[in-house]
Amino acid sequence: MQDFEFFNPTRIVFGKGRIQELDRLVPAQARVLVLYGGGSVIANGILKEVHTALGQREVREFGGIEPNPTYENLMNAVAMARQEKVDFLLAVGGGSVIDGTKFVAAAVPFPGDPWEILLQHGRNVASALPFGTVLTLPATGSEMNSGSVIMRREIKAKLAFGSPKVFPVFSVLDPTKTFTLPPQQIANGVVDAFVHVMEQYLTFPAGAQVQDRFAEGLLMTLMELGPKALAAPQDYEVRASLMWAATLALNGLIGAGVPQDWATHMIGHELTALFGIDHARTLAVVLPSLLWERREAKHAKLLQYGARVLGITAGSEAERIQATIDATRAFFERMGIATRLPAYGVGPENLDTLVAQLKNHGMTALGERRDLTLEDSRRVLAGCF
Repeated sequence: MQDFEFFNPTRIVFGKGRIQELDRLVPAQARVLVLYGGGSVIANGILKEVHTALGQREVREFGGIEPNPTYENLMNAVAMARQEKVDFLLAVGGGSVIDGTKFVAAAVPFPGDPWEILLQHGRNVASALPFGTVLTLPATGSEMNSGSVIMRREIKAKLAFGSPKVFPVFSVLDPTKTFTLPPQQIANGVVDAFVHVMEQYLTFPAGAQVQDRFAEGLLMTLMELGPKALAAPQDYEVRASLMWAATLALNGLIGAGVPQDWATHMIGHELTALFGIDHARTLAVVLPSLLWERREAKHAKLLQYGARVLGITAGSEAERIQATIDATRAFFERMGIATRLPAYGVGPENLDTLVAQLKNHGMTALGERRDLTLEDSRRVLAGCF
């Protein structure tokens, strides 16, 4: 296991009815900008509940943050925050709203062109507005980490940034707020969290026994509870465990001191940027193909994952690896998510464009060893058809 420092200052407030505690969590004199996505938080009453909890504070709203938050739209929120002189942000929604809020938090005090935050992946963020979150969709773990992914629509670029300055101050997690989510969103959330764990776990052995077992427990939990969440949408215990698993999947703990991959995400981002495919669905498409392409480099961990998580112990090593990848694909399909690009209207004629996008965005040496070349990525993508 490598040397590491683990830092996570986010306070988690978990359970039924905890939104009312915003009154003690948000500074009493704060000028608050509440950010949210579509109309669901209005229709289900969550936004009203938030306003009630905020009491007499000065509150402004910015709605309409997209499922893949765009730079163009978020710059409108930056302009509003500056004009209204807000000093606290509150994200009410899922990972996209929280990611967008992180960008706004960093961009408001940024002295230059905020696009530079993304071009420099957050290394140039010296300060940010404080913010909290009210999570309505368990998926990305953004409620307890300092990362964000933003898309610039005009140039079809989807870039990530991170900074210790953009950890949420707090996050309110009430599992009952997920009861009315559509099945597609629940399925996306489970797969997103699952692949987050895989990107940190399925690399090569690093002597990190604690992180390995923790990651394997999360994978088993997600595989067990994902179908149950679809079958019983108002089962509180299932939704509570699922929400907590998604948070733990990407709060930095299981990735501390271990090699990490993230090639599936980098390739998947291009599919979202070019074709608008849901982020989680791009991951479900790319991961099985990537595991097959990297079956030699990931040989030991594939066998470990197959045995410990999936119970695959019979047959030759090659047969077990094939069965492990097939079982991973089958899990995604069981969640109702197609794992081949033609299901999303993307064919082999798009292959060159996808590879060119990876090259344009500097994604030429991916993976845990930084040895996944453009030609390797081409073969990964070709395996997705």
